[in-house]
Amino acid sequence: MLRGLATVNFFADDVEAAKTWYAELLGTQPYFQRPDDGRPAAYYEFRIGDHQTELGLIDRRYAPPGLPRTPGGAIGHWHVDDVEAALDRLLSMGATLYTPLTEYGPGFVTASVTDPFGNVLGIMYNKHYLEMLDA
Repeated sequence: MLRGLATVNFFADDVEAAKTWYAELLGTQPYFQRPDDGRPAAYYEFRIGDHQTELGLIDRRYAPPGLPRTPGGAIGHWHVDDVEAALDRLLSMGATLYTPLTEYGPGFVTASVTDPFGNVLGIMYNKHYLEMLDA
C-alpha cells in the first residue's frame, strides 16, 4: 500500500525565511512556488535526494486546524552519509537539538533537530537505504 514518500510538508510563520534557510541547507532553490494574495509565495517545493522526494514549505496560515505549534509526533528521517557532520551543519545554521546522535547498531545512526520554524527534521545513516540504492 505505501510505496514511498511523495511529499514531506513543513509549516512556517515566515515561509520566505524558511525558503531561504532550506535553500542554503540543501544547496538548491525550490523548483515550484504558489503565490498568495500579493505575497511572494504561500508554498515552496524542493525536490531532494536520490529519489527526488518533495519537501514542501507551507505558510502556517494553511496548516490543518489544531496542528500543534510545538515539535512532536512522528519524526521523518532523511538519509545522510555522515550524521555527525550533517548534525553539526544543522546546528551551526540555527537548528536546535531534538534527539541526540544515537547509534542503534552497526549501520544505523540517527539524530534530529528542530528547524528555526518549529519543524522536526530527522537525519539518519541507514545501511539498508544504501543497499536498496545499489539493488
